[in-house]
Amino acid sequence: MGSQGEREEKVLLAGRGVYVLILEVSRETEIEVGRAKRSIRFKRGFYAYVGSALSGLEHRIQRHLRSSQGETKKKHWHIDFLLASPAVRIVAIILAQTKERKECEIASHLLRNGLEFVRGFGCSDCGCESHLFFSPQRSVLFSAVRSSFIASGLSPSIFNVGQTP
Repeated sequence: MGSQGEREEKVLLAGRGVYVLILEVSRETEIEVGRAKRSIRFKRGFYAYVGSALSGLEHRIQRHLRSSQGETKKKHWHIDFLLASPAVRIVAIILAQTKERKECEIASHLLRNGLEFVRGFGCSDCGCESHLFFSPQRSVLFSAVRSSFIASGLSPSIFNVGQTP
C-alpha cells in the first residue's frame, strides 16, 4: 500500500489545474519553435513555463515528461519543441488544482516580477506577452513562481523531477 504522500499526490494530479514546468537549459542553444519554425536562442539557466491542464493534470504532465525524454513524436505546442532539445530538462513541476483558467494570471505576475521572458512563447491562444520566463538562478525563479501562485489565490505543490508525478 502507498504512503499518505503518494495518495495525496495522486489526488492532486487527478484534478484539473495550472502548472509551471521548471526547466534547466544546460548550455546556450538555438531551437526552431512552432509550425513557423521561428528560431529562438535560449541562454543557459532556468526557465519557468506556465501551462494549464483543464482536462487533467496527470495526463498533461506525463506528456511533458515523455517529451523531455524524447518519447513524444508529435509536437503540438511551443514547449514540445523546447523539451525535445538534449540541452533541456525538467527539474521541477509546480502545480495547483483549479477549474479556472489561471495560467495567464500567473504569467502576468511573473512578468510584473521583472523576470526576463521569451516574447510570444506558449501564448499563441491568448493575449499574454509570454508564458516562458528566465532566470540564471533557480532560487529566484522558484520564489517568483511560488509568489505568483499565491497572488493568484492558489496553493502550489512542488514536485522535484525524479520523484512522483
